[in-house]
Amino acid sequence: MSEQLEQLKSSHERLRLLYQVGNIIHSTLDSQEALQLIVSEAVRIMRASSGSLVLINPTTNFLEIHAAQNLSSAARKLKLRVGEGVTGWVAQTGQPARVGDVTQDKRYVSVRRDIRSELAVPLEVQGEVRGVINVDSERANAFSADDQELLQELAIQAARVIHNTWLYEQLRLKVMLFESLSSVSRTINSTLNLDEALRAITKEACELMHARMCSLMLIDETREWLDLRASFGAGDAYINKPRLSAGESLIGVVVRRKKPLQVANVQTDTRYQNVELARTEGLVSLLSVPLIFAGQCIGALSVYTARPYSFSNEEIKILSALAELSAIAIEKARLYERVVDVEEQLRQNEKLSALGLLAAEVAHEIRNPLTVMKLLYHSLNLKFEPKDPRHKDAQIIESKIEHLNKIVEQILDFARTTEPKFAPVNLNDLVDELGLLVRHKLANQGIRLVRELADDLPLVLGDAPQLEQAFLNVILNAAEAMADGGTLTIRSRELTGTDKSRHVAVEFKDTGGGMTAEQKKHAFKTVLATTKAKGSGLGMAIVGRIIETHHGEIHIRSRVGRGTTIRLALPVK
Repeated sequence: MSEQLEQLKSSHERLRLLYQVGNIIHSTLDSQEALQLIVSEAVRIMRASSGSLVLINPTTNFLEIHAAQNLSSAARKLKLRVGEGVTGWVAQTGQPARVGDVTQDKRYVSVRRDIRSELAVPLEVQGEVRGVINVDSERANAFSADDQELLQELAIQAARVIHNTWLYEQLRLKVMLFESLSSVSRTINSTLNLDEALRAITKEACELMHARMCSLMLIDETREWLDLRASFGAGDAYINKPRLSAGESLIGVVVRRKKPLQVANVQTDTRYQNVELARTEGLVSLLSVPLIFAGQCIGALSVYTARPYSFSNEEIKILSALAELSAIAIEKARLYERVVDVEEQLRQNEKLSALGLLAAEVAHEIRNPLTVMKLLYHSLNLKFEPKDPRHKDAQIIESKIEHLNKIVEQILDFARTTEPKFAPVNLNDLVDELGLLVRHKLANQGIRLVRELADDLPLVLGDAPQLEQAFLNVILNAAEAMADGGTLTIRSRELTGTDKSRHVAVEFKDTGGGMTAEQKKHAFKTVLATTKAKGSGLGMAIVGRIIETHHGEIHIRSRVGRGTTIRLALPVK
């Protein structure tokens, strides 16, 4: 009877302690404070010398001490793998461990030299072992079966508290992220300049995700390369790294699949192309999400942390939402720039039209008296002996009259825009003929000509003399950019568009000084818009006009100091 009474008293005491502990640990919603309260109460109730609560890091699979009582700072830094030590064994098996003498247990990893016994129980959250509650004692066999049962009951309560605090923390984080997202959307949509919009996006994304660095890459017109357009927190090494291949890079996977991608550690992942750069810049975990507008991926927004980190589903959703807003802002800025360009082009066209009419009228008026002067000169029949000084003067007058007449004819030809006479043209043949024509000029300038022409290239409909003139102007312009020598590479290939349209592209790649953004913008527009230090810009304006009348397209890839590639694409006949 007395034994039953003792058991009843013990059970009542255990329930009273659990109730008391429950009130204490439920008194806060701060996760760290709750964990510390759990450990403190476990040590007090178990009459232990020290205690700790460890959680499993899902990224590294290490057991990390999140709360401790009476442990030194060195002991707090100890990290065990799942399966290592008594604590690791409990985390791995999900079974409690009660060790009366730790010196006799091979699993034990010493934390304090004076510890003799240990009690550890698993911490299960929604049926999954997420950590371990551990208490130690300087006395041998300090913990009984009742103590183990009590600690297991405490672990159940602790798991509920941890689950609730985690839910609260996730909800708090979600509210904070959505508030930040709202602020970000106002910031990035308040600017109409594309470069400013991109800088705002990377800055806000970095701060929103508490990241070490953020980068934004856009895919180029060929959809073959990803170019870094903006970054925040990046060093010079990252900013100046080579452009990424959309087909072979890790970020290219995000663009092609149109899905987010996260990497636990880019410093050790073999798929990441710039491992050494990541180590130099201190980049560890990566989350990259696609920038999608109207169903098409236009680039990727990436954030990097400075330590191993596993991004939650909520964080991925938030960054994806930011990327979606960013894609809209980018397209809006691009549209605005196109509107500005169209307005500027209209103004320039108006000027050019007026100038063209004026030039044609002036040339016509000059040609009339020039024709009279030519006729009168010939009617004078100025024949002098070769030794007579006037003989040379007469020759010069005749040549200069012819020169003036030719200039007037060129102005009239340019003003009247001769329509092309279309016929099947083999562009490879044109390139070969031009190679023979310019080989001496290029050789004299120390320029090496490389031809990479595709076999079985389809024919295009065009005016061969006009296309030859356009190609020649591009070659001469490239030669002018390589005054100190270099390499000119001419490639030809067939392109198939997304709408099944077929084009033949001829690319002219030089190793000259490259072009600025402003120069690229106006390269083929008009003589008025030229920014060339030498020459009138007439040659490139003629190229633009010829390709336009042939219903073709011109693309420029250029960076200052890294040369220029000009691609002329013409539709297949």
